[in-house]
Amino acid sequence: MIQTALREIRRGTAEIIDEARLETLLKNFFEKGETYTVKAGFDPTAPDLHLGHTVLLQKLAAFQKFGGHIQFLIGDFTAQIGDPTGKSETRKKLLPAQIQQNAQSYKDQVFKILDPEKTTVVFNADWINPLGAAGMLELTTTYNVARMLERDDFDKRHKAGISISISEFLYPLLQGYDSVHLKSDVEIGGTDQKFNLLMGRHLQRVYEIGKEQSVLMMPILEGLDGVQKMSKSLGNYIAVADAPGEMFGKILSISDTLMWRYYELLSTLSLDEIEALKMGVENGTLHPKKVKEALALEITERFHSHEEALNAQAEFERVHAQSEIPTEMDEFTLEGPIWIAKALVDCALSPSTSQARREIKQGSVKIDQNKLSDEQYQLELGEYILQVGKRKFARLKVTQ
Repeated sequence: MIQTALREIRRGTAEIIDEARLETLLKNFFEKGETYTVKAGFDPTAPDLHLGHTVLLQKLAAFQKFGGHIQFLIGDFTAQIGDPTGKSETRKKLLPAQIQQNAQSYKDQVFKILDPEKTTVVFNADWINPLGAAGMLELTTTYNVARMLERDDFDKRHKAGISISISEFLYPLLQGYDSVHLKSDVEIGGTDQKFNLLMGRHLQRVYEIGKEQSVLMMPILEGLDGVQKMSKSLGNYIAVADAPGEMFGKILSISDTLMWRYYELLSTLSLDEIEALKMGVENGTLHPKKVKEALALEITERFHSHEEALNAQAEFERVHAQSEIPTEMDEFTLEGPIWIAKALVDCALSPSTSQARREIKQGSVKIDQNKLSDEQYQLELGEYILQVGKRKFARLKVTQ
């Protein structure tokens, strides 16, 4: 059982630090029934999670099957600083009201994956605020500036003469102190978080809590383009809050190659079951589209319901296989005449007018199922069905 559990926990990981300790934790669970804690931190800097975030949640759910009790840490204090990881400039400070609103949104979404009985939601302001000036000063003595500047993103900014605030130096120290306070046995995060994750081990030694956490790092999930990491800013993401039809369609749009990456990092199927699917595709007994549909159904059902996932599949087939328009779509009323690019933005079909113009040039925009090529086109008074790509539709009424 221990080796089976280890194999499942190793699944998709980029790196594990102190795997021997991890194996001991599993051994103690299977032989003595002892549980252990697994920490993962999320700064509530935006209200919605996307599937890239759920890679960590899926791994936490795997730990829950093998004796792990999850410390789901919402960084309501650290979010006020902003994680400097991968940033070329100091992040803007979030308002407390924004942080609390986003934190509640996270709590509403994560229990679609995690078992609430094996999860404790904690907020790091609860122990960082009481540290006070003296405690914070003591924390800053545990690491020196020279070593902090060895961090890649800090090093690049320092050499380029780009400002680094003192508060940004505090961020990894505070994330590490979370592990001290929580006495975490394991911490997981993305590969871009390695510096911060190792800080937890360092500070657990400094504060002599009697343990050093194992560290498990997951790769960054590629977005729909299969190249860049999934990101809202890049527009290549699948949001946990996406409507069933939107989620199903987006998953079906990924490449056959990327599909296996999503299976490994997001599916609850075992590695043996996934390997059997791969063999079926390779020997021709399974069609890649059917395998991808199964993945789309699984993920859509996870965040919605079985019935909604089946309805999304049926609607997708109706719209795309038969080239029909959806039975339901968002409706908008705008004053006209109106430039088509602006209409696409106002109808939430495109993030910007420049992107809308690119989509028109690419032949991705249709009006009443007729492809549009004129990026300067003006919509006069009347009713229209606007379409971008294969999945985005809106009904627009243009009035005076």
